Amino acid sequence: MTEADTRTKLSPPGEPIHVAAAALVDSDGRVLLARRHDDSHQGGLWEFPGGKLEAGESLAEGLRRELHEELGIEVVSHRPLIRITHHYDDRSVLLDVHRVERWQGDPHGREGQPLAWVAPASLGEYPMPAADEPIVKALRLPGIYVITPPDIVDEQRFLAQLDGALAGGMQLLQLRLFDLPAERFEALGREVCRRCGDAGARVLLNGSAEFSDRIGADGVHLSSRALRSTTARPLPTDRLVAASCHTQAELTRAAEIGADFALLSPVLPTRSHPDAEPLGWTRFAEWVEPATLPVFALGGMRADLQAVAWSHGGQGIAGIRGLWPGDSQ
Repeated sequence: MTEADTRTKLSPPGEPIHVAAAALVDSDGRVLLARRHDDSHQGGLWEFPGGKLEAGESLAEGLRRELHEELGIEVVSHRPLIRITHHYDDRSVLLDVHRVERWQGDPHGREGQPLAWVAPASLGEYPMPAADEPIVKALRLPGIYVITPPDIVDEQRFLAQLDGALAGGMQLLQLRLFDLPAERFEALGREVCRRCGDAGARVLLNGSAEFSDRIGADGVHLSSRALRSTTARPLPTDRLVAASCHTQAELTRAAEIGADFALLSPVLPTRSHPDAEPLGWTRFAEWVEPATLPVFALGGMRADLQAVAWSHGGQGIAGIRGLWPGDSQ
């Protein structure tokens, strides 16, 4: 259970109940949910398995104990997914959520709780506590967010690079093109969205919601300037909204307008912005800690830094150089 049950004494104000929670993902990509008992806090809702850490217990120890007690399984490996603090009227919870893809045993409700294996796209059909909403967003996102180079000289070479990225498993793309005539941009954007859609990848346009509709994109990506001038979520919840952030205040703003995720940059030195002071991984982690949405690390990223981003609270990494075929860091 991702929150303390009715037998748990409520934590004092300002001291959240620290919970180890698991997103068990099977070989088909489905996620395990458990239904809370009707007489418990948030009773009748679905949640991610887990429970309150015991005194002196590490997160890994608590996660393994809870999953054994609740599901009868032994965890083989796990990695950080997202860390969320949420305040209810009667309590606060700190959810330390780990993604678990390897375990021994067959998960079953040892406490009589109903279980369900659910595709990430269908998680919204299961009523959950409000604290679990950012977890759903994180589960629907990959660990790498690829950004297209802003300038295109050869469209055929660009499309060949796109095909290479899709063949390599790219699942999420920011289409970021500048200084193209509108007609050319629309035609190229439509082709990018078609190829990505055929491959099962999603496209976010760095531009207006209206233009994203015209090219068939899956959502929009707001620049930090656009974020500051946006007062409400620009698209319905069945579309994606992301935002570029450079400060904690901008991360808060992204969450306030209902963005699905954010980028935080620059984490490391970059060739594109050599004069910008990098945050470094320690400050990145400090700024992500209070965030209530998934956050990708941007700036100086390479594919081999994905696990580093996870260990510092990030959803993963984002970038052009080092991630887009034909570019190098």
